[in-house]
Amino acid sequence: MSSVTGSGEPAVSVVVPVHNEAENIPVLVDEIAAALGGREPFEAVFVNDGSTDDTQQVLAKLQASRPWLRQIKHAHGAGQSAAIRSGVRAARAPIVVTLDGDGQNDPAFIPALVGTLLTSGAQVGLVQGQRDKRKGAFKRFQSRIANGVRGAVLRDGTRDTGCGLKAFRRDVYLALPYFDALHRFTPALVRREGYEIRHVAVLDRPRAHGKSHYGMWGRLWIGIVDLYGVFWLIRRRKRAPEVTEVGGDAG
Repeated sequence: MSSVTGSGEPAVSVVVPVHNEAENIPVLVDEIAAALGGREPFEAVFVNDGSTDDTQQVLAKLQASRPWLRQIKHAHGAGQSAAIRSGVRAARAPIVVTLDGDGQNDPAFIPALVGTLLTSGAQVGLVQGQRDKRKGAFKRFQSRIANGVRGAVLRDGTRDTGCGLKAFRRDVYLALPYFDALHRFTPALVRREGYEIRHVAVLDRPRAHGKSHYGMWGRLWIGIVDLYGVFWLIRRRKRAPEVTEVGGDAG
């Protein structure tokens, strides 16, 4: 199995934000290894976002036999976007894949996302997973409303920005303006920087353990404010200048 030790820097970093997901982590770690083992060197960066369960201990035990597994910890819960950003900043690879820590995103789709990004050319900055047959009628209702409103306002060409499975170039992500709900608007902001988006169909899985930490109504009004904030950012974006270095000998 490939790892970050003994074979140079990783080619792919998998960033996984987790908050009180101790029961889901062991299976998810094994699935990441199965998806990427034998390929290019990789690492998995789990960002422990202020968990109060056994998340830290479970990850520490798994790290003992998996040199490619890393744990980054927040002293208190800062939210999904903050956890993703901490993981991307800590990542050592130029290509980053994100997925949710609840086990509903299947790591088996990671090679397809990375392969699409690497074969699409430098003009593509993000490959976004889009869930087919999402589990739960209420979740489908939530997504239909949120994505419909967002798509009408931002015209980002993505029907499912809430899917945690994403592959992108690390430098592209770190150039994006950061705010607390960035993970829900990544496609629109990547397009704002002049890059194209590709999409890969993925399957949604039921949560095996625990319960969702996110609800619709508690963040509805904040989401509306964020939406129009992103709209303002896009409208205010000027065309990026072409930069070249000029030699010192003017004569």
